[in-house]
Amino acid sequence: MEQYTISGMSCAACSARVEKAVCAVDGVTNCAVNLLTGSMGVEGTAPSSAVIAAVVAAGYGAALKSEAAEAPTEKSTEFRHLKRRLISSVAVLLVLMYISMGHTMWHWPLPSILENQPLIIGLLQLVLSAVVMSINRRFFISGFAGLWHRSPNMDTLVALGSLASFGYSAVVLFTKTDLHGLYFESAAMILTLVTVGKLLESRSKGKTTDALRRLYALSPETAVLLRDGNEITVAVSEVAIGDVFILRPGSRVPVDGVVTDGHSAVDESALTGESIPVEKAVGDTVSAATFNRSGFLTCRATRVGEDTTLSQIIRTVSDAAATKAPIAKTADTVAGFFVPVVIGLALVTAAVWLLLGAPAGTALTHGVAVLVISCPCALGLATPVAVMVGNGVAARHGILFKNAEALEQTGKARLVVLDKTGTLTAGKPQVTGVYPADGVAENELLTLAACAETQSEHPLAKAVLEAAVAKGLAVVPPTAFEALAGNGVSAVVNDARIYGGSAAFINTVTALSAEWQAKIETLADGGNTPLLFVRNGQLLGVIAVADTLKPDSAEAVAKLKKMGLRVVMLTGDNERTARAVASEAGIDDVVAGVLPHEKEAEIRRLQQQGRVIMVGDGINDAPALTRADIGMAIGAGTDIAMDAAQVVLVNSRLTDVAAAVHISRRTLRNIKENLGWAFGYNLLGIPLAAGVFVPLLGWELNPMFGALAMSLSSVCVVSNALRLGRLRLPHTAPTLQSVTITIDGMMCHHCEAAVTQALEAVDGVVSAAANHQNGTAVVTLSRPVNAELLKTAVEAEEYTVLSVE
Repeated sequence: MEQYTISGMSCAACSARVEKAVCAVDGVTNCAVNLLTGSMGVEGTAPSSAVIAAVVAAGYGAALKSEAAEAPTEKSTEFRHLKRRLISSVAVLLVLMYISMGHTMWHWPLPSILENQPLIIGLLQLVLSAVVMSINRRFFISGFAGLWHRSPNMDTLVALGSLASFGYSAVVLFTKTDLHGLYFESAAMILTLVTVGKLLESRSKGKTTDALRRLYALSPETAVLLRDGNEITVAVSEVAIGDVFILRPGSRVPVDGVVTDGHSAVDESALTGESIPVEKAVGDTVSAATFNRSGFLTCRATRVGEDTTLSQIIRTVSDAAATKAPIAKTADTVAGFFVPVVIGLALVTAAVWLLLGAPAGTALTHGVAVLVISCPCALGLATPVAVMVGNGVAARHGILFKNAEALEQTGKARLVVLDKTGTLTAGKPQVTGVYPADGVAENELLTLAACAETQSEHPLAKAVLEAAVAKGLAVVPPTAFEALAGNGVSAVVNDARIYGGSAAFINTVTALSAEWQAKIETLADGGNTPLLFVRNGQLLGVIAVADTLKPDSAEAVAKLKKMGLRVVMLTGDNERTARAVASEAGIDDVVAGVLPHEKEAEIRRLQQQGRVIMVGDGINDAPALTRADIGMAIGAGTDIAMDAAQVVLVNSRLTDVAAAVHISRRTLRNIKENLGWAFGYNLLGIPLAAGVFVPLLGWELNPMFGALAMSLSSVCVVSNALRLGRLRLPHTAPTLQSVTITIDGMMCHHCEAAVTQALEAVDGVVSAAANHQNGTAVVTLSRPVNAELLKTAVEAEEYTVLSVE
């Protein structure tokens, strides 16, 4: 998707106009304009020059979004410009209001030169209102440019309302002797109040980009590289793959890398939302923007620039912001016709009042009120602000929605289909039991089995080998080895022929007793894969191997069920094993024994019962992930699976499926609230402004209050969306707090261990990491803990606490 920055848009009618113009360009397959961020995402083969030309022809500015664009900031150029405009407008407006209302209505004093000079007073009002109109000329430039391009927008309504008041007043001033009924203050007040709303809206919209702003802020500007034994500090952009960088305690990781030396605890909460620091040692990976808490690490850069995990997350959040949710199409369709209809209604309103015999001033007042109370901006902002905030909340918890459609559709799902291996289970088989035959020791069985499996690449063989190594058994390679595809292995160990494999295969080597057959069936019923081993025709015993359930799988399934979702397990494993795993996880519906290409067909079948979420991690899940209404990839899964999915669970945590559904549902509800307010406001406000309620209830709306109401309606929509930022996810534990203690007297690793042990004994301390080199201890707390308690614990070990921060 190509990203563009669009300038000059003021409301949903503008974004609808841009979309229509770009979609007409040959080669464009999809276009989504985001009024909130002033961005546009375009898919297809059309050259960027043709896209930009179409936007310019529609009356707006466009440019390719720079990959190195800075993060959005609340104090943007637009915000500062609006602030200056408002201050200037208010200063002039106060003088105008003093003359037009203060003197006329309440007889406030004026300089003697103006006493009893109504024409001069009227001319002064004209000049002052013209000054305000000049200060806010952007409304007129944008509004009449929209008319010229046959795409009137919100600025058109404001400009017409202000100009109508000014023009009518000017005609009265120069053609009548009775100068009552001038509306110069209305012309100026309308522009000023709308500018107030624009300023508040700009400030509020800035807050919706907090997620992106925080992500950009996480990236450090420099990195410390190790070259020829010397440390040099360079800009992060200069780090190349293969460079060796060092991390001291308290520093942020500049790029993705792998640890080559050292040991430390790294805080990855910025990327994953997980508060507890992760221990890192040689061979472990570190990600850009994470925080090194305690130890000294030496790392080798593996991914830099736009390829880092942080950059990919930023790109995903940005791309999602540039897309459009299906529900937004209704608002866009309405917005496309909204402004022309409102202009027509304003003309009809004025005409009807004139036909009813009302004075021209009254007809003008109602016509202008209709123009300025109408707010297409609220319609345009209803969806994107909620999507941006919802996406930010999700990203903060390690859930990446690739587009706005995924964010909307996830909450509408009725079924969740879970892959077994790597999704429900750990994806790494482990030995769960060793059952030797009579006369064979347990270690003897495990040793011979491991020797026979040494050269096998099968995951079950590796599980046996790892179990033997973990027990410290002597494992030697066989003198002869043969892998029997689909059956097992044949090997020669210590001059003895060893066969290992499934019960069906071993039955062809030696007859199994009824007792062993029953044992094997019991193990299989428990979700284990029985591996049988024979030496020179005699059964050595059975080793049970199983892919164990992830710790949070049962909890995740329970949460999904509680949310009213039907959970189905889809696996290529055999029925018996699949049923055992499903039972342990709390899943009732199981589809087992399906091949990779058959998973896609099963998803298609299940879609007949409602929208389907498919959760998987492997290459074989890609077709099913693509077919499902929403594909969710486990973050630790393959790149192919993540590319095929619309949602990525960065933490590889299955409970995040429920969290994603929860965020989607709350975001969708927020969008509906915003649209309800936007539609309801206009449906009630326009008749009120037109004077429909005057003969019935005596309700009448001054254009100035109409302008204020219009301005605040957009602010209400944005403020409602910002409430999503306080969303608490069902599975989220309270955020852990962290304090740093500066300690004098630590001299070695033994001192570190003593301080760490003392601190971790304090109630409320989750973990502590002491470092004698910089004389600090970083303490992670589950709740606030009195600093004196921490100080006392350290000083009890005969060290001096200098500060607790």
